[in-house]
Amino acid sequence: MGSAGDTKYSKAAEQAAYGLGRGIAQRGAILFFGAEKDYDSLSTAACRGAKSAGGLTVGVTYGKGKNIVQSDADVILPSGLVRGGGRELALVLPCDSVITISGGSGTLTEMAIAYQANIPLIALKGYGGCTDYYAGRFIDSRRTLRIIEAGTPKEAVKLAIREGLSYRRNFEANIRKDEKYRLRYG
Repeated sequence: MGSAGDTKYSKAAEQAAYGLGRGIAQRGAILFFGAEKDYDSLSTAACRGAKSAGGLTVGVTYGKGKNIVQSDADVILPSGLVRGGGRELALVLPCDSVITISGGSGTLTEMAIAYQANIPLIALKGYGGCTDYYAGRFIDSRRTLRIIEAGTPKEAVKLAIREGLSYRRNFEANIRKDEKYRLRYG
């Protein structure tokens, strides 16, 4: 489960992100987050929340080094890619669902990647940014995936778990179909 958020935010947004991370960990899910090298963020607040509940965290960072702000992440994945595009692919695509809160262009990039990959998006409303703008909407005219709105961190986690499990079942069913096809037709 991914968590995406902004770098300029209120204390309330930071507490909500912390609550998201804590809730994700309490449900036994793994938190993937954008690991920053130069400043704290809502994603790192989510990591702190997950760690406070004994959760497993995976920080995906840009560049080559593992020197990140949230140094107690369980796994640090240097993507070798730049922040603002490449790193976001490595962060979003392994996720079964993504929760966004607040956000600017980086969060919007992550939302677009999830949207293109049909990964469920949960928007925790009430903290501004692109999350509030897109909550309950489609990103484009294809209308492939409506972004699901949530009003509290607890609701966002519940929805993300539900939608992530559904996504995972569909993903695994498609893999089985592909395997049957390959076995039958080589």
